[in-house]
Amino acid sequence: MEENRDEHRRRWWHDYMCGAHMEPSMKRRKRGHDYRKRCIYMITLVVEGRRPLLGTLRYADEEHERAWVEPSELGRRVLECWKRIKEFHHEMRGIDVQLMPDHLHGILFMTRYSEQPLGVAVNGFKHGCNEWSRNLGFGLLWEAGYQDTILSRRGQLDVMKAYLHDNPYRLWVKRHRPEFFVQQHGVQIGDDAVTIAGNRFLLDHPDKALVVCSRSLSERDIDERVDYFMRRALEGAVLVSACISPGEKAVMRAAYEHGARMIVLLENGFSQYWKPGGRQFDACAGGRLLLVAPWPHHNERRVITREQCLLLNDLARNIVLSNNE
Repeated sequence: MEENRDEHRRRWWHDYMCGAHMEPSMKRRKRGHDYRKRCIYMITLVVEGRRPLLGTLRYADEEHERAWVEPSELGRRVLECWKRIKEFHHEMRGIDVQLMPDHLHGILFMTRYSEQPLGVAVNGFKHGCNEWSRNLGFGLLWEAGYQDTILSRRGQLDVMKAYLHDNPYRLWVKRHRPEFFVQQHGVQIGDDAVTIAGNRFLLDHPDKALVVCSRSLSERDIDERVDYFMRRALEGAVLVSACISPGEKAVMRAAYEHGARMIVLLENGFSQYWKPGGRQFDACAGGRLLLVAPWPHHNERRVITREQCLLLNDLARNIVLSNNE
């Protein structure tokens, strides 16, 4: 009898983790990419309804920025499922995973070409987790679908691993400074209704400097513009730019490095679950950054048009002129 139960459990794990009882193909996230080939992926799964079922955020040391997520019983089961992916998909290797209260980030390495695409392994993992969730009385665990990022560029894996490890601390900061991370829609700037995130009070600052640089500037000219705007920042000015030309990007990179206050205009808007990363996160947490998006979010890679550049620069001028004395 005990052997029958063990065999049933083994078969159940195999069926769900190998993706049985589901559609054999999934919609691919990147057009033209073969999700069967050798590659590294960072995937994100979100708990249905954003319920904090997977664990509790803990915080120990502000000076050393130490925070972590203590897994719930369900969270521990989810991590067990993650570890067992390789048992059913031998070409898959889990590189890293970060459990959050209401979502999960994981990095998977497809070590060789597979007969089944990435989505089969991810959906098998989701089915296994959903079964545990139902057994514990929570019903369906994951929202439909998942997000994947293809890690193919040099250094991208290390960046993503650091992103995963820092996620609990970023969540702690967001909970304690929520006003700097909430999207605000329909904010009126002149005739434009925009979406913003960050420190809204930067719009009211009386001294703002418009960062617009010609694409024809030489490297020496760009260095001079960087020096000039860093002096303006030290004098207390808020730098405002769409960061389009090489000179504008160089100025705003220096602004991030020097801890200057900035208003940055975006061609792409904010997704539903947007959150800043890297230097943007630090600047938002410090109240030094406001992001302004005049247009909705899109998932496609687009080349910014000349018309969009002109509109963004016009909006930047309106921001600078709105409260400058």
